[in-house]
Amino acid sequence: MMATAVASANNTVKLSMGLPGCRYDHLFFSGMAFAMLATVFVGFAHTYYLAGVFRAPLPSLTIHLHGAAFSCWILLLVTQTTLVAAGRVDIHRRLGIAGFLLACLMVVLGVLAATDSLVREAGPAGRDPKFFYIIPLTDMLILATLICFAFRSRSNPAAHKRLIFVATTALLIAAIARWPIGFVFRNAPAAALLSYSFLIVLVAYDLWSTRKVHRATIGAAAFLIFVQQIRLPIGKTAAWHAFASWVQSVAR
Repeated sequence: MMATAVASANNTVKLSMGLPGCRYDHLFFSGMAFAMLATVFVGFAHTYYLAGVFRAPLPSLTIHLHGAAFSCWILLLVTQTTLVAAGRVDIHRRLGIAGFLLACLMVVLGVLAATDSLVREAGPAGRDPKFFYIIPLTDMLILATLICFAFRSRSNPAAHKRLIFVATTALLIAAIARWPIGFVFRNAPAAALLSYSFLIVLVAYDLWSTRKVHRATIGAAAFLIFVQQIRLPIGKTAAWHAFASWVQSVAR
């Protein structure tokens, strides 16, 4: 997860071309991991972290497990980027297997937590719970897809770390929508647009460091944006409401 070691031949070519990417990747991805950690902490500090992880007023055990697993993912992301920056790629690779298993668990818990909220008809104020059900489900679709590609790309560190980065970006909307800022608070469209700033920064870094946008950045970012935008009209259809109603009745 977030591996940044590159072949020495590629390093030589980059340096000879005057491209600074291979010298600053560790700094960039470590810094962005901490930025994501801060984003999540600010969003959930009031309702989760500062309320106490085990005493937070959450409605069910499923939500607690969901929150704990996603918190572990962010902490693991910071740990993995720090390990690579410190030259401990050996430990990083061993933890990567645990990271993949954690991601699989997150997908399962994410679906269960979303279904739990649907059964309780919970969600943002003024939003139809059956419409909102598509939001966390598609977030899990994005996460699962990009993590699978990232796992397959372990031997290609440049693609691997970008896929992990974009997959984690897909998880940030829920945190950003809870920021104590008027135009963002409980405003999912605004939170989604603000989360895209992480993608913009990644694109800018690619252009600065290699003078082109990496294929993994383009593919992963395009997939994330496409799914997040197409889910909105789908969530308003009668077919989706029928599906959500069926899930709700079965889960009850």
